[in-house]
Amino acid sequence: MQSEDYNLVSLVLPSGILDFFSIAKVAHTEEVLNIYLEEKNIKPEEFKTSKLTSKGFFDEIKVQDFPIRGKDVFLYIRRRRWEDEEGSIVYRNWEHVAKGTRMTKEFAAFLKVISRFQTGKL
Repeated sequence: MQSEDYNLVSLVLPSGILDFFSIAKVAHTEEVLNIYLEEKNIKPEEFKTSKLTSKGFFDEIKVQDFPIRGKDVFLYIRRRRWEDEEGSIVYRNWEHVAKGTRMTKEFAAFLKVISRFQTGKL
């Protein structure tokens, strides 16, 4: 994605989201704006001292955001998963992130939505 496109799209995302996610793709039609986000490969704080190996992503989830200029906006989110030394799959605890971060109300609402999705099953 070109930097000017990235900058424009980043303005419509919840503040703070790009600390944890990168914009993978943006697609739009006359009626819909789709923004695809992938969680960055940054170890979760609670596993900072553990040896983790990235194991890709959980299934993509779709979250509807506020409309922009009459277009529906959807965020397609791919959350990352890691494997620890014992072979267990671990992932970022978004409730932990929310407690340790000063964030906007919109980012807090975003974390609340993605925390509802079950990630323990592959």
